[in-house]
Amino acid sequence: MKAITLRNLPPEVARLVQRRAREKRTSINKAIIELLEERSGTARKRGQTLYDDLDHLASSWTREEAVSFDQALKEQRTIDPDVWE
Repeated sequence: MKAITLRNLPPEVARLVQRRAREKRTSINKAIIELLEERSGTARKRGQTLYDDLDHLASSWTREEAVSFDQALKEQRTIDPDVWE
């Protein structure tokens, strides 16, 4: 990616970036990138893969469907004492 120059950084922001770099023992550049990723919601843990192929299903159930699903799971999670003796 193309380099970005920041000018007139407010002193409190500069201190925050410097503190982050010291705490993480990293460069100012990496500290700024981490802070931007965190704030933008794009930060990922090292080695974590982001999947979005099921996003269209999020919040698509009605309340009744969700209750029905939870009930079905509850029934499946019941331990049958005859089987586990």
